[in-house]
Amino acid sequence: MYKNRTTPLILLLFVLQFSWGQQPQKPNSAEIYNQIQKLNFLGSVLYIAAHPDDENTKLISYFSNEKKARTAYLSLTRGDGGQNLIGPELRELLGVIRTQELIEARKIDGGEQFFSRANDFGYSKTPKETLQIWDKNQVLADVIWTIRKFQPDVIINRFDHRTSGNTHGHHSASAILSVESFNLSNSTTVFPEQLQYVQPWQVKRQFFNPSYWFYGSQEKFNAADKSSFSALNTGVYYTTLGNSNQEIAALSRSCHQSQGFGTTGSRGDETEYLEQINGAPLKDKSNIFEGIDTSWNRVKGGKPIGELLSKIIAEYNFNNPSASVPHLIKVYQMLQSLDDSHWKTIKSEDIKNCILNCAGLYLEAVSSQQEVTPGSLLKVKIEATNRSTTSMELISLTTLPNKTTIPQNKVLANNQINKIELEIQLPKDIDYTQPYWLKESGSTGMYTVSNQQIIGIPDVIRETKIGFNIKINGFEIPIERTIVFKQNSPVKGEMYQFLDITPEVTTSILNNVSLFNSQKSKTIAVKVKSGIEEINGILKLELPENWLVSPKNIAFDIKKKGAEKIFYFDVTPPLENSEVYAKSIVQLNNKQYSSEQITIDYPHITKQQVLKSATAKFLKLDLKIGPQKIGYIMGAGDAIPESLLQMGYDVILLKPEEISTENLRPFDVIITGIRAYNVVEDLVGKQQILFNFVKEGKTMLVQYNTPSLLAGVQLAPYPLTISSDRVTEQDAEVRFLSPNHAILNYPNKITANDFKGWTQEQGLYYPNEYDPAFTPILSSNDADESPKNGSLLVASYGKGYYIYTGLSFFRELPEGVSGAYRLMSNIISLQNNAIETVQNKP
Repeated sequence: MYKNRTTPLILLLFVLQFSWGQQPQKPNSAEIYNQIQKLNFLGSVLYIAAHPDDENTKLISYFSNEKKARTAYLSLTRGDGGQNLIGPELRELLGVIRTQELIEARKIDGGEQFFSRANDFGYSKTPKETLQIWDKNQVLADVIWTIRKFQPDVIINRFDHRTSGNTHGHHSASAILSVESFNLSNSTTVFPEQLQYVQPWQVKRQFFNPSYWFYGSQEKFNAADKSSFSALNTGVYYTTLGNSNQEIAALSRSCHQSQGFGTTGSRGDETEYLEQINGAPLKDKSNIFEGIDTSWNRVKGGKPIGELLSKIIAEYNFNNPSASVPHLIKVYQMLQSLDDSHWKTIKSEDIKNCILNCAGLYLEAVSSQQEVTPGSLLKVKIEATNRSTTSMELISLTTLPNKTTIPQNKVLANNQINKIELEIQLPKDIDYTQPYWLKESGSTGMYTVSNQQIIGIPDVIRETKIGFNIKINGFEIPIERTIVFKQNSPVKGEMYQFLDITPEVTTSILNNVSLFNSQKSKTIAVKVKSGIEEINGILKLELPENWLVSPKNIAFDIKKKGAEKIFYFDVTPPLENSEVYAKSIVQLNNKQYSSEQITIDYPHITKQQVLKSATAKFLKLDLKIGPQKIGYIMGAGDAIPESLLQMGYDVILLKPEEISTENLRPFDVIITGIRAYNVVEDLVGKQQILFNFVKEGKTMLVQYNTPSLLAGVQLAPYPLTISSDRVTEQDAEVRFLSPNHAILNYPNKITANDFKGWTQEQGLYYPNEYDPAFTPILSSNDADESPKNGSLLVASYGKGYYIYTGLSFFRELPEGVSGAYRLMSNIISLQNNAIETVQNKP
């Protein structure tokens, strides 16, 4: 059998990264009982799909809570290419949010979480395209790495590997790679470089998890022949937890707030189906573990452990969980003598948690600051409180990452608080806190993670910890706690955040894009934030030589840690059109700093720090605009208002309750943000006022919405049907259906060059049926598809214009795509008193 001594270390890294959040766990007696039950089941299930929110939380909860199996979800991507219903973050920043949403979901349904290095580059229509943009070999390597690490007995695919072209290409690709891995993960010749850390592993069975939407409707699914499928009743009620499986699954799925997947729980019997696609055929289709020993007998020398755990479970005292501690300590001791590295590592951590929870042992390490810098002195308050009669002694504390051990030898008496204060000198070379997958430069389809050992870890890797060496009933057990920051909110009470390691100084150019449409200079604001007390430095704005910057540099000082100052440079563009990146650089103590600190802070996820290069795009372009005043109605969230301000427009954000005939009079143009008619319920009753606004000679631009419109919405003054049509190839040829229409000619002459350099996609959710009153302006399509003509539709209504577009302005404008700015200017300028259509509609 293949032997590998480093396997326990890699496995422990994965287990510990997911075991503890910011706040110490305080499970109740029933939850502890559930944890102990899981100790006595040695089976595992790996669910595989493409994105956050693809997972079937009902199955994950069922296998974790009903079957007590070790259950995990491998999402090949972090969901970077999706839309965002809760804020303006897109691409990698959205991936950070969706990563945290998955982590929160797994805390609820009991699963674990893994990822590959694949980047969600946006919608893909075929798995062939997906695997071309991804590095297929690298993603396959990551799937096999996860399998070898997690060692699942069973794999369940969310999607069908036999489909191609009738679903998201990422979906099919996830299933294709999963199926391909089935016979490869056990081969020593496949990705042999992994075998210094993990060992080959053969999955026993593989299934596809079909659902009604694979069949087109619930009715068709009900009528389909499912006699060859495994049927699992997942409508379980957990009496000790007080929830049905569906209720737990709904809470888990509702963590995907950025995607609008809030779900209501249900009760009663419910069936999930599995179609077997690999492995030994089942005789009993209701037992996917058939023929797999999921007891402790599968581990050499493990039988006595299983017997003792059965005794602990049978004798568990819900009124006094600490009565189980002596036997759990014995189990832990027995585990340490086993040769098996995989289950020994996993169950050792699980049993330690059970011991601590049964004993009510509260361990916490709290920093006096939420942000600190490398090399600084960190003050930490330790609490160790034994809330049981179990005999305990705190032998020592170890500070990490510097591995300094401080003897304690303190008896932890029942319900007596023990508080200790430490000072930790952080290493000067300690890594800044940030998502590890964003540290290195990646590609459109892949993140770069050079360290094989951390590939797939779900969360930010945090180095600052306290190790507690505690003697319980005479046996020493090592326990780690990540250092956190805690404060009291007058509104919310006790609040936790992780400790973040930050640079001594960060900087950012306040506008991500700056537009220059003349030779006039612009004032550019640059922010500097201090990470330490008393800094004195030099700030400069770096640009190519043909861009003039004044002054060349600015000397500054900031007295207080966390304080910010804004400084200003005058920038003059060159004569010719130009697209460049400016960079903000701080010189401090003979060292250069050029990182922007981005904070992502939503109440449903852990606060995140992202460090990006402090750059911004500067555009000198031929852009003409008019004097229009714009009212912008936010939808699901986008950054277009900031882009319109950069263009030089007067922009006012309007709330739905502010929409009235009188309030709209000052505006020339009203623009609705993305998915406004999917999410802004108060907008439904304002449509007639908006249509009248158009009728009186003004312009209304409606950006993309999905087909699932809010009830009662009349989207346009004429019939208009939104479809799922989209063009995902951003460089697809764009054809002008109405080349003489003013929208392509005034005030900017639009050409094919204006559609070069678009990012991720051209557009999405185009109307495919519309009234003859609409004039289609553009046509394009992905390779081997029919033309899509609904990306930009214009209709005269009364004296004004109603415009619907599925073009992805919400992606292109914040990315500084010059052609998108020019086309947007033309749309805004489309008023009867300014232009006229010189060609009749086709």
